[in-house]
Amino acid sequence: MTRLIEFVIALALVLALFLVIGLVLPSSRQLQESIETNRRMTIVFDTLNNVRRLKDWNPLIPGAANELSYSGGEDNTGVGAKVDFNSANAAWGQGSWEIVESERPAPTGGPGKIVYAIVDKRMGTDKRSTFALEPSGKNNRNVKVTQSYEVSYGFNLIGRYAGMYVSRHVGDAVKAGLGKLSNMLATVPNIDYREAGSTLTDLKIVDVPAEDLLVVNAGNIDRNNDAIKASIKSNQEWIKRVMDANGLVAAGPLRIITTDFGTEKYAFDVAQPVRKGSAAPKADAAADAAPVTPPAAPVASTGELKVTIPSGAPVEYVRTQARKSAYGSYTGYMSQLDNQRNALRAWAVTAGHEVVDRPYESWKSGVDGAFLEDGKFDVYWAVKQ
Repeated sequence: MTRLIEFVIALALVLALFLVIGLVLPSSRQLQESIETNRRMTIVFDTLNNVRRLKDWNPLIPGAANELSYSGGEDNTGVGAKVDFNSANAAWGQGSWEIVESERPAPTGGPGKIVYAIVDKRMGTDKRSTFALEPSGKNNRNVKVTQSYEVSYGFNLIGRYAGMYVSRHVGDAVKAGLGKLSNMLATVPNIDYREAGSTLTDLKIVDVPAEDLLVVNAGNIDRNNDAIKASIKSNQEWIKRVMDANGLVAAGPLRIITTDFGTEKYAFDVAQPVRKGSAAPKADAAADAAPVTPPAAPVASTGELKVTIPSGAPVEYVRTQARKSAYGSYTGYMSQLDNQRNALRAWAVTAGHEVVDRPYESWKSGVDGAFLEDGKFDVYWAVKQ
């Protein structure tokens, strides 16, 4: 009996000590980690402001795509954008990250902020992760990213004890995640596609229907305007012969598909969208055909054509499949197209899309007009579906 009383007293003392210490422990915890990147502020902000990119660097959510679903925001960006996870792995279970605040940096420079509300199995409530962005480094060319994590335990004493280890259980993940974020950002072309006066506009994801193309591989051409122009016009003549032989007409502007844009050589294909026509096209239709539909909605082919290629013609008939593509409209010199392609890719990947295949441009001003300062182009780069 004495031993039982001693045990009860000892247990009561332990419980009292547990309660006293628990009440003394903080009712909330906060931690933060920082990195610095040389990517443009636009790239950093857009990456963090899109919930589709979280799985690529954030260890605090499961990385399997089939366990994630997206909703809200504009193309899953900004306030209201949310990623829900539902994992068969009991360690993850169900949860979500949702953007509840989003402050884009001013065009003239300055700080930015994105705040996520978090729901997961970890102990605590009112969880927030805030990403504070501020210019840093020489001439403010870099961006300092500070991620903070906050959690409240209230009067949940077990939670308060769990908070003693939040710096290890969550802090280590935050630190590792920022390292992965830095490495991921380094793969994005360092171009500010939102800067004032940008000539690449109307950035979006569009649906491109199936099309019929006549294509010539131009090979490696010297990177000067005269050589490129001569190659394109020569290959257009071959395309025109095939069009005439098959009763085809242009279904849109000339298209240049880039294989490699090197320091001295430019490797590309010349392509012409075509369709069956009741009359042969005019002599320069392949060169300067005007688009017959808005540029974001190319003409859909009704079915695969039967095309006969004359002997010796270096022309290939290609039937493309319907696909989604990153799209932008560009006005300027043809020589600046490589920068526009990289800007389009930068925008696409920060928005959570993976570019695939080769990029191409529709030359809406024709060949000669493309080499003037007001050349007009629609720039496309297919994205993985």
